[in-house]
Amino acid sequence: MIMPSVKSACSVIVTIWIIVPQLCLCPVQATFGTTPNIKHIVIGRCFTYTTLVQPGLWYDCEEIWRQFEKAVVQHASCNVTEEHYCEMFNMMPQVWPCDRFLFWSKTRMLVQSYAAVFRHFWTLEDTLVGFLFNDLIWCGQEEDSDFDFNSCPAWSTCRTHPVYSLWKRASQNFAEMACGNITVLLNGSITSAFNRKSMFGSVELDSLNPQRVNYVNIKVVTNPEGPHMTLVILQCIQDLNQPSCQMLASSMLQQKD
Repeated sequence: MIMPSVKSACSVIVTIWIIVPQLCLCPVQATFGTTPNIKHIVIGRCFTYTTLVQPGLWYDCEEIWRQFEKAVVQHASCNVTEEHYCEMFNMMPQVWPCDRFLFWSKTRMLVQSYAAVFRHFWTLEDTLVGFLFNDLIWCGQEEDSDFDFNSCPAWSTCRTHPVYSLWKRASQNFAEMACGNITVLLNGSITSAFNRKSMFGSVELDSLNPQRVNYVNIKVVTNPEGPHMTLVILQCIQDLNQPSCQMLASSMLQQKD
């Protein structure tokens, strides 16, 4: 697998680890209407984030919702650009220490477990905007001042899909903020572990700043049997009956004896 450099002027070291987890290859797409009670969910998550997740921060949760609503409602489902969300993003600036950024592509379920166990890593979903809108669906109606709760198109329908535009801007901001040593978790069990059309390949990679990023550690998750590394242990936590997990358990018992 050939990975393009972050930018031509950047000297980035890349290491590839081959590991063995269970993967969910199905992306989340907007095929139904706007998530019911989306206003209460977003505002509630905002207060949860500022109270429990990052208690040292303060954001105007009500105003963030108003700016989000303004960006989406009274616009056709395929007519919401990144620029429509500018005011909302301006209200939630955020920085994070270097060496903690974790990027991923087609490894959604695994990266959540990985970040949960190794708390020092920070994913896009750990940012305020990621926390607020993760797993939600939304779209507006050009002729109505409300969300469309009946039907929203899938992401692939258009490049100005309201969900796609928000995540594209969020991904760009997250990558621009990255610094120090960063980690990328890719899916090696599919034809192209690195896909130039993915959010990581098309947005995040090009948004990394070579003056801020020193080292890129790429972990390629694939099917062939590999060394007993940290992510294999995470896999075994979820399913101890897998053959590779039984072998790992036997090996660890022998070492203990």
